[in-house]
Amino acid sequence: MVRFGVVGTNWITEAFIKGASHHKDFQLSAVYSRAEDRAAEFASKFGVDTIFTDMEEMAKSDAIDAVYLASPNSMHASQAITFMENGKHVLCEKAIASNSRELDEMIKSAKDHKVVLMEALKSTLMPNFKAVQENLDKIGTIRRYFASYCQYSSRYDKYKEGTVLNAFNPEFSAGSLMDIGIYCIYPLVVLFGEPKSIQANGYVLESGVDGEGSLILKYDEMDAVIMFSKITDSALPSEIHGENGNIRIDKISTPEKVEILYRNGKSEDISREQLDDNMFYEAEEFITLIQQGKLESNNNSLENSRITMKILDEARSQMGVRFPSDR
Repeated sequence: MVRFGVVGTNWITEAFIKGASHHKDFQLSAVYSRAEDRAAEFASKFGVDTIFTDMEEMAKSDAIDAVYLASPNSMHASQAITFMENGKHVLCEKAIASNSRELDEMIKSAKDHKVVLMEALKSTLMPNFKAVQENLDKIGTIRRYFASYCQYSSRYDKYKEGTVLNAFNPEFSAGSLMDIGIYCIYPLVVLFGEPKSIQANGYVLESGVDGEGSLILKYDEMDAVIMFSKITDSALPSEIHGENGNIRIDKISTPEKVEILYRNGKSEDISREQLDDNMFYEAEEFITLIQQGKLESNNNSLENSRITMKILDEARSQMGVRFPSDR
């Protein structure tokens, strides 16, 4: 049994608990919130008695073995390091940090204290992503990776009314690239590694974060085209183009239908059954690593997180997006 604490009492934490609860070795043991009444209310939903309003106290507690961090991006590094210094394993929501400097400090702490640090990017651990990995050879030499994730944010209307919530606030290392674009970039890195070069464009809002943008990334024999937005919607699927056909992925953030369209006109559905509570797969991976005494996931490895963060840093630099954490 792995006893979890959670930091963050929002919908994503609820989704994680719901997904992780499908695992026989998951146990929710503690809840953190700065507000005691909020922590108590959230904990009571899941029958949990132990709550914390002091993070240092939670990190030192022997009530938990691991923590799931769903706080704003800008808080990830300091919080993760606090827990790792106290011997706790950390599953950290994406983006795992604000920038490469913070991530390097987190990786050092994980290695120094011999604990698991994993980015909670669910899609690359889902059965349908693994179907893509295992069938990639069928489409021949890869020439292009195209991924699109554009979703109009429920907080954008408030932004236009003059209220800047976390999602559009540079103080929290937010914006469409960090919150949405990463869903397109991380799978690219898992499949094809580090690009040779990056070109980035984006629309920067007055608050200082990007509302939408696009990237072109160059590899030796292929390129990648990525589009992301929090101020428009798109229903475009994502695709991987090979010389013998292409793999079409319905939703890059949550792949549910995956098919190969061959050049000869035939198609092959390679979709796999997976749980609707799809955050189960990141919990499963994380718990397995802890139980097997391994410190890194194959897909959501520290190196893949490092390369992804390097791309995010370069893209932000080209778009002119700077966070307070960059200083």
